[in-house]
Amino acid sequence: MVKNFEDLQQVSKDSMDSTLKAWGAVSKGAQAIAVEVADYSKKAFEDGTAALEKLFGVKSFDKAIEVQTEYAKTAYEGFVAEATKIGGLYADLAKESYKPFETIMAKAK
Repeated sequence: MVKNFEDLQQVSKDSMDSTLKAWGAVSKGAQAIAVEVADYSKKAFEDGTAALEKLFGVKSFDKAIEVQTEYAKTAYEGFVAEATKIGGLYADLAKESYKPFETIMAKAK
Protein backbone atom coordinates (compact mmCIF):
# COMPACT_ATOMS: atom_id res chain seq x y z
CA MET A 1 0.00 0.00 0.00
CA VAL A 2 2.69 2.51 0.97
CA LYS A 3 5.44 2.38 -1.62
CA ASN A 4 7.59 5.29 -0.59
CA PHE A 5 7.86 8.27 1.70
CA GLU A 6 5.64 10.49 -0.46
CA ASP A 7 2.86 7.94 -0.34
CA LEU A 8 3.18 7.83 3.43
CA GLN A 9 2.96 11.62 3.60
CA GLN A 10 -0.13 11.62 1.38
CA VAL A 11 -1.83 8.96 3.51
CA SER A 12 -1.02 10.95 6.65
CA LYS A 13 -2.34 14.16 5.09
CA ASP A 14 -5.54 12.43 3.93
CA SER A 15 -6.07 10.95 7.39
CA MET A 16 -5.56 14.31 9.07
CA ASP A 17 -7.92 16.05 6.64
CA SER A 18 -10.58 13.40 7.21
CA THR A 19 -10.20 13.64 10.97
CA LEU A 20 -10.55 17.42 10.92
CA LYS A 21 -13.64 17.21 8.71
CA ALA A 22 -15.14 14.58 11.01
CA TRP A 23 -14.52 16.76 14.08
CA GLY A 24 -16.14 19.67 12.27
CA ALA A 25 -19.21 17.52 11.61
CA VAL A 26 -19.28 16.34 15.23
CA SER A 27 -19.02 19.92 16.47
CA LYS A 28 -21.80 21.11 14.17
CA GLY A 29 -24.04 18.18 15.09
CA ALA A 30 -23.45 18.54 18.82
CA GLN A 31 -24.24 22.23 18.58
CA ALA A 32 -27.51 21.50 16.76
CA ILE A 33 -28.46 18.94 19.42
CA ALA A 34 -27.62 21.36 22.24
CA VAL A 35 -29.73 24.11 20.67
CA GLU A 36 -32.63 21.71 20.18
CA VAL A 37 -32.46 20.46 23.78
CA ALA A 38 -32.26 24.02 25.13
CA ASP A 39 -35.25 25.10 23.04
CA TYR A 40 -37.27 22.09 24.17
CA SER A 41 -36.36 22.66 27.82
CA LYS A 42 -37.43 26.29 27.62
CA LYS A 43 -40.74 25.36 25.94
CA ALA A 44 -41.41 22.55 28.44
CA PHE A 45 -40.79 24.92 31.35
CA GLU A 46 -43.11 27.55 29.86
CA ASP A 47 -45.82 24.96 29.20
CA GLY A 48 -45.50 23.61 32.75
CA THR A 49 -45.72 27.09 34.21
CA ALA A 50 -48.79 27.88 32.12
CA ALA A 51 -50.45 24.64 33.21
CA LEU A 52 -49.69 25.38 36.87
CA GLU A 53 -51.16 28.88 36.56
CA LYS A 54 -54.24 27.39 34.92
CA LEU A 55 -54.46 24.83 37.71
CA PHE A 56 -54.36 27.53 40.38
CA GLY A 57 -57.32 29.23 38.71
CA VAL A 58 -59.71 26.28 38.71
CA LYS A 59 -62.64 26.15 41.11
CA SER A 60 -63.51 22.46 41.12
CA PHE A 61 -61.69 19.18 41.53
CA ASP A 62 -63.04 17.87 38.22
CA LYS A 63 -61.67 20.88 36.36
CA ALA A 64 -58.29 20.39 38.08
CA ILE A 65 -58.19 16.79 36.88
CA GLU A 66 -59.11 17.94 33.37
CA VAL A 67 -56.34 20.57 33.31
CA GLN A 68 -53.78 18.10 34.66
CA THR A 69 -54.82 15.40 32.17
CA GLU A 70 -54.62 17.85 29.27
CA TYR A 71 -51.16 18.98 30.37
CA ALA A 72 -49.90 15.42 30.83
CA LYS A 73 -51.13 14.45 27.38
CA THR A 74 -49.54 17.43 25.61
CA ALA A 75 -46.32 17.08 27.60
CA TYR A 76 -46.04 13.40 26.67
CA GLU A 77 -46.75 14.07 22.99
CA GLY A 78 -44.22 16.89 22.96
CA PHE A 79 -41.61 14.69 24.61
CA VAL A 80 -42.11 11.86 22.12
CA ALA A 81 -41.87 14.28 19.19
CA GLU A 82 -38.75 15.88 20.61
CA ALA A 83 -37.10 12.52 21.35
CA THR A 84 -37.75 11.45 17.76
CA LYS A 85 -36.29 14.70 16.47
CA ILE A 86 -33.18 14.43 18.64
CA GLY A 87 -32.76 10.79 17.65
CA GLY A 88 -32.72 11.93 14.02
CA LEU A 89 -30.12 14.56 14.85
CA TYR A 90 -27.91 11.91 16.47
CA ALA A 91 -28.29 9.67 13.40
CA ASP A 92 -27.34 12.59 11.14
CA LEU A 93 -24.37 13.30 13.40
CA ALA A 94 -23.12 9.74 13.03
CA LYS A 95 -23.55 9.78 9.25
CA GLU A 96 -21.86 13.13 8.78
CA SER A 97 -18.94 12.32 11.04
CA TYR A 98 -18.29 9.06 9.15
CA LYS A 99 -18.45 10.58 5.65
CA PRO A 100 -14.86 11.92 5.59
CA PHE A 101 -13.50 8.45 6.36
CA GLU A 102 -15.39 6.76 3.52
CA THR A 103 -12.81 7.89 0.97
CA ILE A 104 -9.94 6.60 3.09
CA MET A 105 -11.68 3.26 3.50
CA ALA A 106 -12.29 3.08 -0.24
CA LYS A 107 -8.60 3.76 -0.97
CA ALA A 108 -7.48 1.13 1.55
CA LYS A 109 -9.37 -1.60 -0.24
